[in-house]
Amino acid sequence: MDRSYKLESASRCKKKKVSETTPCNDVPVLRRAAMDYLARREQSFYELTQKLNKKFPESDSDLLVEVLDALKAENLQSDDRFTESYVRYRKSRGFAYRHIRADLAGRQVSEMVVGKYLVKTDEHWQISADLLAAKKLRSHEPLGFGSKEHAKLSRFLVSRGFFPAEVRKALEKHLV
Repeated sequence: MDRSYKLESASRCKKKKVSETTPCNDVPVLRRAAMDYLARREQSFYELTQKLNKKFPESDSDLLVEVLDALKAENLQSDDRFTESYVRYRKSRGFAYRHIRADLAGRQVSEMVVGKYLVKTDEHWQISADLLAAKKLRSHEPLGFGSKEHAKLSRFLVSRGFFPAEVRKALEKHLV
């Protein structure tokens, strides 16, 4: 496909004012939409596929996969980069191993890629649980074991993806 055809094709779809439901089987339009999503943040292959299918529901799925494979081959879309970025961000927001792993599984990132960037035995998890517990207990007095506050904080830390042993160690520091 030569460059002039791509430009004509793109301008044709712009003139039509491609909307959320307008079918467009032009490669440049699909590619531009994918690049727009990737410009905002890293996306997993699955996320990008879902977003483009939603934006162009009647477009040819083989053409869509072809466009996304080309972006992957050009290293513009990378599940490795997405996973690294996502793990770093979620760790910084106080989420732990189990929660992050479940999120990545929902985004259909392969186990091999997740294993590169998310380590179960990282000492950061305990430090993060300790900091989160201390932050939540700033204004409270020391906890009594089995108290309402103890149970509430325990459930909170578990919901963030910390293992029970990490939660126990983090809360032991604040018991009476």
